[in-house]
Amino acid sequence: MEKKIKGKVWKFGDDIDTDIIIPGRYLVLTDEKELAEHVMEGLGSEFSRNVQKGDIILAGKNFGCGSSREHAPIAIKGAGISAVVAESFARIFYRNAINVGLTLLESKNISKKVSQGDEIKINIERGVLTDLNTGEEFEVKNLPEFMLDILNKGGLIPYLNEKLEKD
Repeated sequence: MEKKIKGKVWKFGDDIDTDIIIPGRYLVLTDEKELAEHVMEGLGSEFSRNVQKGDIILAGKNFGCGSSREHAPIAIKGAGISAVVAESFARIFYRNAINVGLTLLESKNISKKVSQGDEIKINIERGVLTDLNTGEEFEVKNLPEFMLDILNKGGLIPYLNEKLEKD
């Protein structure tokens, strides 16, 4: 994983649940590219049609609440999203996202400070998010080292496979 992430913001509000991220009717799909075609479909098709590789989701509180389904972070990752920045995440979504290799970062009140379409840069090592449109900098919560290791390997399975090979 790069220590710096840069991309265009797709902004969402509070309580974006897993049914909005990937509606239940698509849970029969397992391929991340197929899931990505329907990501955020609960809010319309604009996102899945227009999202670009490297874009960043920015949201309010409790992102990923609702059903415990790995399909949601897999769909987001499959759409090419480089990170999700939110004020807070639902606990099980947070863990599922890290497990599939999707970078999640928390930043207090960030949804009130950055606008839809802004370009932002995140320095994960320093814990700083910069809005390149305004020049403002905001703090992001640092990830624990073991989570960075999991993300660097592309998710929990590749991380564990490498550990097993070394042992």
